[in-house]
Amino acid sequence: MDFRFSPEELAFRDEVEAFLSKELPPNWTEQSEYWPGGYGSAPNFHERDAFAIHFLQRMAEEGYLFMAWPKEYGGGGRSFMEQAIFGERCTYHLAPGPDPSILILGPMIIQVGSEEMKREWIPKLMKANQVWWIGYSEPDSGSDLSSMKTTAIEDGDHFVINGQKIWSSGAHLADFGWILARTDPNTSPYNGLSLIIVDNKMPGITIRPIINIVGYHSFNEVFFDNVRVPKKNLIGERNKGWFYMMVALDFERLVHSIGGFRRQHEDLVKYAKETKRGGKYIAAYPETKQKLADLAIEIEVAYMFFYKTAWMLDKGLFPNVESSVLKLVATLLSKKLADAAMEIIGPFGQLVKGSKYAQLNGRASLGYLDSISGLIGAGTTEIQRSIIAQRGLGLPRK
Repeated sequence: MDFRFSPEELAFRDEVEAFLSKELPPNWTEQSEYWPGGYGSAPNFHERDAFAIHFLQRMAEEGYLFMAWPKEYGGGGRSFMEQAIFGERCTYHLAPGPDPSILILGPMIIQVGSEEMKREWIPKLMKANQVWWIGYSEPDSGSDLSSMKTTAIEDGDHFVINGQKIWSSGAHLADFGWILARTDPNTSPYNGLSLIIVDNKMPGITIRPIINIVGYHSFNEVFFDNVRVPKKNLIGERNKGWFYMMVALDFERLVHSIGGFRRQHEDLVKYAKETKRGGKYIAAYPETKQKLADLAIEIEVAYMFFYKTAWMLDKGLFPNVESSVLKLVATLLSKKLADAAMEIIGPFGQLVKGSKYAQLNGRASLGYLDSISGLIGAGTTEIQRSIIAQRGLGLPRK
């Protein structure tokens, strides 16, 4: 792997930086309350203001949203490395991002969907004016998704869905969802699951809010009561949903706010250099320097894994283990960064946005609470370690 960007990639990075400088309002990053690596503070879930919608449309108009999708499906046909560069710059500036579900679902449909499904759904996804949610987890099925009980039983030209999903991020804002359901209860737990697209306006769907630890309505319970979904909404082949979900989770683990870590670290360094405690600047204390230096090293490690996954995709390699490493490193970094921010800022770090004495717009307090969600969502840290141990190191399951 060449750790240097090519001249073309550096030029593209400058192009993206110019776009963001032009399109983002002044002081946007300073006013943001988003914490990288968490699920509960993602702006996609708790706000869909006019500017965020306008910004996504501008991204789509400039060809940035789907730049790595194949040209034959309307994408830009650009490299995954360029997509990674674009994502890094956007998240560094804490810019509003596209619905993560779209970035995961689109490649899945392109890979395994029928031609009819591609013609119907890819153009819709590329309009970037829809919100999607992912329906995996259930009250009794989290890390062990093979035990899920939601069913999708064939009835003529439809599937009839019954069951419940939970921790459904953004479902209350969404137009569509794609859910994992049991289409064959008579086979093994892993072989009887399918992925299906569901229109949120269909009769029989009930959505109830779950207010998360930072006070946002990001999660939901979703109930299905005899919801009739056309069979054409089946993603790929029937009963292959487990395999497709594994691939989709790899895509999800690659959608990381990597640039946000560097930006939050830079803001914390600046705060330590400019703020005095006990008669001297916080940055002068050895323990502060130690924390900030350790974080700088871990951020560079996370960047390395981030760009390595993009490089592997461009080489036609499948970064299954690497995506788990990236997910694990990034979510652990999110919590370490939040812990350090609370320690360096001290009691003022507990104050939230809007408080007169809140520091860094209250992001430390929010990050401290929200970072724990990243250790669970899209596969817990324990699951990632198991994947790395078994698939990466060849260690036994037991």
